[in-house]
Amino acid sequence: MNVRFLIYKKSLGAVVTALALLWTVVAQGSDLEAIRIGKHPDKTRFVLELSEAPAYRVFTLPDPFRIVIDLPKLNWKVPKDKVPKATGAVQALRFGLFEPEVSRIVLDAYYPVSISSTFLLPPKEGHKHRLVVDIKKVSKDFYVKSGEQQKKMVSIQPLKMQSQTGSSVAANPTPPALLNPTPAKKKRAKKIIVVDAGHGGVDPGAIGLSGVQEKKLALDYARSLKAALERNGRYEVIMTRNSDTSLALRQRVEVAQKAEADLFISLHANKHSSSKIKGVSVYSLSENGSDKEAEALASKENKADIIIGFDLSEQSPDVSKILIDLAQRETNNQGKQFANVLVSEFKREADMLGRPHRSAGFAVLKSPIIPSVLVELGYMSNKQEERLLRSDTHRNKLVLAISKAVDQYFGKLESYNRQ
Repeated sequence: MNVRFLIYKKSLGAVVTALALLWTVVAQGSDLEAIRIGKHPDKTRFVLELSEAPAYRVFTLPDPFRIVIDLPKLNWKVPKDKVPKATGAVQALRFGLFEPEVSRIVLDAYYPVSISSTFLLPPKEGHKHRLVVDIKKVSKDFYVKSGEQQKKMVSIQPLKMQSQTGSSVAANPTPPALLNPTPAKKKRAKKIIVVDAGHGGVDPGAIGLSGVQEKKLALDYARSLKAALERNGRYEVIMTRNSDTSLALRQRVEVAQKAEADLFISLHANKHSSSKIKGVSVYSLSENGSDKEAEALASKENKADIIIGFDLSEQSPDVSKILIDLAQRETNNQGKQFANVLVSEFKREADMLGRPHRSAGFAVLKSPIIPSVLVELGYMSNKQEERLLRSDTHRNKLVLAISKAVDQYFGKLESYNRQ
């Protein structure tokens, strides 16, 4: 499916959430043919016109205020010139894959809102099936009082679709369980490496000068790295995503922990207000960032969960604290060792950011048992570097550098273990 993103970007406020879960008959592969937003005296009406009656789930999220609509995988058929302008309570609209078979529409709101009604209209007078969502403004006090309990529910309740018989079928992975911090690693012929392509689906990440999206660059590099690492037969490589799909940060960590991975590599591309800044950088985990810029970058990446509808800030106070507390000194040291080897290899192939090895509290680096690094492949805000990032030649150079670093890292580790 050709997924398009429609982003009207502005800053938003923050507060608590309210929830409304509504499901109907499951329909697969519907075409989304029209979108309408109407401003009324007492509400804002949002209408989706589809080729089939869809299953759906509608709820709100805070920080910033959003309305989220989940549907089975859709084919986007709305022409660019037919996308409605933001009006009423709606400030912005985004669309993309949330999971392989789930499409997500996110509406940013100007103020606290609740969903007053949601219903389906059958085909009539030239219209197809219509999903109607009515949104009304509420006070902050009402939003806080009515939303707190529902906020807790949405963080733990798995996504479900109702079949025609009324039985529930889980449509998303089971929430991650807290793992034993020191499980015994099984002896196996190949090292397992998890390669994480940053962002994806409804979250495009940074946007380059040419319009290229970070999520696409990251996936291109991740696929190339997987192929390069598996070529010599020494590694099994698992990707957190191999398509344009959103993943919560904690889900990316969960992939690595379930696989009992030996190494976790997260790939990203950066952006800066200054077009002169360029260079590759490597981050390892630290509870305190090595500088303000590193802290700011970690905060920005961690908040990607808010964009796709997972409010990581609600989960982090407990889950992240436990993971950090459980993190073994040796695991963190191994991550830093690999980062140092990576920097040495990158220096042979590309320009490096000043102090290229930095530390920050990235959520994807917080596995207590797996050495982890996050690689910023370069700056999409620098014209020359963005052009390089999009080239096959440059991608092959950086992928080769990472592959060599992986070989060196495991070679040194095996040599140390034999002593």
